[in-house]
Parts: sequence; C-alpha cells; structure tokens
Amino acid sequence: MTYTAIIEDGGASWGAYVPDLPGCTAVASTRGRVEELIREAVEEHVALLRERGDPVPAPSAIGTIEIDAA
Repeated sequence: MTYTAIIEDGGASWGAYVPDLPGCTAVASTRGRVEELIREAVEEHVALLRERGDPVPAPSAIGTIEIDAA
C-alpha cells in the first residue's frame, strides 16, 4: 500500500501527516528528516493497527498535483 503524506514547511520546522491514517504525524528541523520520520511513522502505525486487530485503512489518494495560483 502506498499512502500520501502531506509535508509542510513551518518556517522553524517541517511537519508531515497522512490523511488516511489519523494521528500519523511527524515533525523535524529539516525536510529530509521529516520524510524519514513520516515513513517510519506510517510503518509503525500500520503495524500497530494490525497488532490490535483494527482495520487498516486503504489509501484513498490516487495522486497529487502542485498548483501555482500566482
């Protein structure tokens, strides 16, 4: 399964979250580090859901686009 993570530049730090996995987030001082952390967070989140016997949500995003509104 491939999940989409949203990565945001917060100025002093970077944040990431996965819309299909509520509560699955990461924060770091660099973009590269937050990408590493969100990958680990997804793996751990899904493993915990399976361990508990909870359903693992299927990814709902089918792609992303960047839009320049200027």
